[in-house]
Amino acid sequence: MLEEKRAHLNEDAVLLLNKGKRGLFRLVFGRTTVIILLLALQVALLFVGFWKLNGSIVYGASSLLGLAVTLTIVNKPENPAVKITWIVLIMLVPVFAVPFYFFVSMEWGHRLAHARLEDIQRVSAAYLRPDPAGMEALRKENPQLAGLAAYMERSGQQLCYRDSQVKYLASGEAFFKEVLRQLEQAKHFIFLEYFIVEEGYMWGRILRLLERKVKAGVEVRVLYDGTCAVGKLPYQYPKKLEELGIRCKMYAPLRPLVSTHYNNRDHRKILVIDGRVAFTGGINLADEYINKRVLHGHWKDTAVVLTGGAARNFTLMFLQMWSVSEYPYEDFTPYLDAARPVEAEGWVLPYCSSPFDTEKVGEMAYMDILNQATDYVHITTPYLIIDHELTTALIFAAKRGVDVKLILPAVPDKKTVFALTHTYYRELLEGGVQIYEYTPGFIHAKMFVSDDSTAVVGSINLDYRSLYLHFECAALLYRCPTVADVERDFQETLAKCHAVTLEECRTARLSQKLTGLLLRPLAPLM
Repeated sequence: MLEEKRAHLNEDAVLLLNKGKRGLFRLVFGRTTVIILLLALQVALLFVGFWKLNGSIVYGASSLLGLAVTLTIVNKPENPAVKITWIVLIMLVPVFAVPFYFFVSMEWGHRLAHARLEDIQRVSAAYLRPDPAGMEALRKENPQLAGLAAYMERSGQQLCYRDSQVKYLASGEAFFKEVLRQLEQAKHFIFLEYFIVEEGYMWGRILRLLERKVKAGVEVRVLYDGTCAVGKLPYQYPKKLEELGIRCKMYAPLRPLVSTHYNNRDHRKILVIDGRVAFTGGINLADEYINKRVLHGHWKDTAVVLTGGAARNFTLMFLQMWSVSEYPYEDFTPYLDAARPVEAEGWVLPYCSSPFDTEKVGEMAYMDILNQATDYVHITTPYLIIDHELTTALIFAAKRGVDVKLILPAVPDKKTVFALTHTYYRELLEGGVQIYEYTPGFIHAKMFVSDDSTAVVGSINLDYRSLYLHFECAALLYRCPTVADVERDFQETLAKCHAVTLEECRTARLSQKLTGLLLRPLAPLM
């Protein structure tokens, strides 16, 4: 046993040592670098072409067309911040911005994916098993939340469950330990869907376990976002996993063709085991999430484990995304029927959001919590780049006497986004919202908890990308014992934070203020 343990430790050490070398080599000489260079060349050629038109009759025509497009944008039922971004671009560089607006509006590149996802959801409706008695009980308990649950069911096949237990995991380390424990118990299938999968200690341990399970007859599927091919995984990594018996796909892999499709990423974090257990939260499968690698100080993140009926919804979410590139669609029944109800308190509402429809489910869930709160709303988020409606909801809750606290990172992972985040501080602080920064490092948890009754843990950041452009997922908990664990963790995290003051906003570095000022009109693109 001791020799086996030493062998594992040596193997892990070699993994960590070689990872950086392989990553750098792939980044410089790999297929992904060629793709990025070709994409950059296409963008450069577009810029040069538009620049050459400057001063010509075409430029004047584009200015008039820009006016027409601006009027069209103003009258469209879009987010005002998005409208402002387009109008600023058209005012600054009409000869470039006008055709770029038409390019984006045509949604060239993801119309097919959009149509296929809609078709999959239509077919998937047959697999749903609504619980009318549960919804009726929720209406009596909390009519407002029942309304949110009904909205989610109509907009994205999200169901409310009374038969699911929830375990809260307050760190990446706790998540990793629980994942390994649950994977060991897998007997039938394992589904993983993650925004980031990166070679290293964490993924190496998981992958070895998955290999063992495949040899034991367990079906394993891995779905990760295509951006992982940039410095995290080899472009041909799916083939490597297929050789191990693991079915694998990249969502929206990078190709040498400019497309709006690349703007919509699969940011979800889902792990389903045998349909009986599902994980979700903010944690990806990379070493910084378990503090094996230190990038921005201590990395704070969270997740939940759902056992029972709610795991069924996460199984369906995975199968729907997996099937976007499959035809004909497989029969989901064997995987969905694997879920078994368990005795539990409270309600669990698993949900996901898609950039392909007009429903902003993630934002609506957050807004509903803010609007219903009577005592407190406590929030953790790595980014704060929000629209007018969410800003108003936060401030209005504070002005109603609700204790609204936000915890954000003190150590940023992206300095430009950090500067942009700070442009929201002053307005929120003046409105009564309290802002804290996590001094040990970077907080990546996406979490709401309110009034000792309601909590959300998932992948949805408070920024435009999560709320509007990415595929996301989360679990809303109501009257579950786990809500107390979420609030307890918030308070323990708060004790390690620094309270931001208005004076600090006034005396912030000039470079940070200027960066934020310049980026604010472009916030929806960040």
